[in-house]
Amino acid sequence: MPAPRPVPLDEYPVHQIARSMRHVATGDRNAYDRSIFHFFDHEGRALLVTGLGVYPNLGVTDAYATLTRGSAMLAVRASDALGEDRMRQHVGPLRVDVLEPLRRLRLTCDDEFLSYDLEWEAAFPAVEEPHHAQYRGGRLFLEASRFVQAGTCHGVVRTGDGEEIRVERGRWTATRDRSWGVRPVPGEAPGRAEEEHRPHGFHWLWIPIRFDDRFVMVIAQEDADGYRSLDEALQITEHGPDRQLGRAAVDITYREGTRVPVSAVVHLDSGKIEAEVMVSSPLAVGAGYPPARDWQHGEWKGRGWLDRRAYDLTDPAVMAPTAYGVTDHAARFAWDGRVGYGIFEHGSFGRHTPSGFTGQEAM
Repeated sequence: MPAPRPVPLDEYPVHQIARSMRHVATGDRNAYDRSIFHFFDHEGRALLVTGLGVYPNLGVTDAYATLTRGSAMLAVRASDALGEDRMRQHVGPLRVDVLEPLRRLRLTCDDEFLSYDLEWEAAFPAVEEPHHAQYRGGRLFLEASRFVQAGTCHGVVRTGDGEEIRVERGRWTATRDRSWGVRPVPGEAPGRAEEEHRPHGFHWLWIPIRFDDRFVMVIAQEDADGYRSLDEALQITEHGPDRQLGRAAVDITYREGTRVPVSAVVHLDSGKIEAEVMVSSPLAVGAGYPPARDWQHGEWKGRGWLDRRAYDLTDPAVMAPTAYGVTDHAARFAWDGRVGYGIFEHGSFGRHTPSGFTGQEAM
């Protein structure tokens, strides 16, 4: 066995603990570090969701891309053994290159089933989201830091059937989220905390919105009774001070008999923002978020694993897991005469008394 050697990041003064950057500060198997990006046009024709993550205590790295047009989704997923160079964000055909930190990134996928070459450019400064911690019983099972940012984008997306989609500034919006910490990864035995402390309900909203002159971020997490454990409504401009917008109250209109939103009104101290859903991408289909059945983030699939799928989002069997997952909806927003674009990310399962959900109705 060779002696331990430094990794490339050890060259830089970025250490947080008295260990090589090869190691994370926690021994928790569920340690993670990942990103998610959204690219969507302003007419609701297409929504591309892509992300890349590392799971250092599992020795796994993976990435995915999904393209949703109407009720059809294409997905490319890749997984591999985690290497030593964390600056190399490259898994199979999927790649993230940081051209200028917090300003410009290039995202590519070189696969015959689905390919793209896109440049993401920040429209506003990145903002840290509230620190996120969740306990189950006495165990801290999720703890994460995040930042979110809205931007512009340009480039091209191609599908295996020969379609080419031009991504143009001014006609498309892009958002992104970077997070790191600890969150559940498949493969862990549930144990007592999971068995005896199951939540009665979960209600989640994550809403980044890009207007021409400002960025608005709304985030809320509530339990079955409406108790809010995560709460933020913030306005960011390019040069002015950040402005807190008070506690957001979100009224959602759902498709009849479901928990699928079609529109919403976000009530803030300074007025209301109206949202209209354009195109939707359930993260439990294709993108690897729980409770996906065919693949989840951090799951070991062997070296050099690559998977391509086409999903019909009208198929009940395909959509079954989404009842207990989160869906990202590309949406058009209106606020005091301004029109903006962003993501209305929402998941509500189990009981949520403020919404009138008992936990028994269709989701």
